[in-house]
Amino acid sequence: MTVHTILKMGDARLLRLAQPVREFSTPALHQLIVDLEETMAAAEGAGLAAPQIGVDLQVVVFGRESVNPRYPDAPLVPRTVLINPVITPLGDEEEDGWEGCLSVPGMRGVVPRWQRIRYQGFDAQGQAIDRTVDGFHARVVQHECDHLWGKLYPMRMRDFSRFGFTEVLFPGLAVEDD
Repeated sequence: MTVHTILKMGDARLLRLAQPVREFSTPALHQLIVDLEETMAAAEGAGLAAPQIGVDLQVVVFGRESVNPRYPDAPLVPRTVLINPVITPLGDEEEDGWEGCLSVPGMRGVVPRWQRIRYQGFDAQGQAIDRTVDGFHARVVQHECDHLWGKLYPMRMRDFSRFGFTEVLFPGLAVEDD
C-alpha cells in the first residue's frame, strides 16, 4: 500500500497546469491510479487529483461505494478514474455548496459550481468516458478537475464570510481534519 503525502495550499506545485496523459494502460499509469485511490481512501476523500501528490498529469479519481464520513449527507458518486478531462457546463445555472479539500485541511467554504455538466475523458485503458451529471456528482468532478488547472476551491469563492474551520462550522461532523 502506497499512501502519499497530500500537498497543502501554499505549495507552488498545486498551481501548475497538469500535462495530458499520452500513453494509456502503462504500468506507470496503473501504479499512479492505485496510489491515488489508496491515498484518497486513507484520507477519506471524495476525490483526489494527481497534482495533489506532486504528479503533473491530468488524472483524477473520485467516488466511493459507501457513505463518505466527510460528506455524510451527500449522494454516492460512482468510483471513477478520469484522464484528460473536458468539462462542459449545461446551462448557466450555478449552485452554491460547501466544499472541503484534502489540500486545504480543516477548512470549508461555500463555492459556486455549475449545477449540471457534461464531462468527457478517458479511463486507464484509454476508453472514452462521456457522462452528463448534476448536483454533488457535478461538484466533485469540477472540484477535482480544478486541481489539474492549478485552482483550489478558495480561488472560486465569492463570499469569504462563508469560509472557516470545519470544527467551528460543522461541530457535529465526525471527521474534523479535512
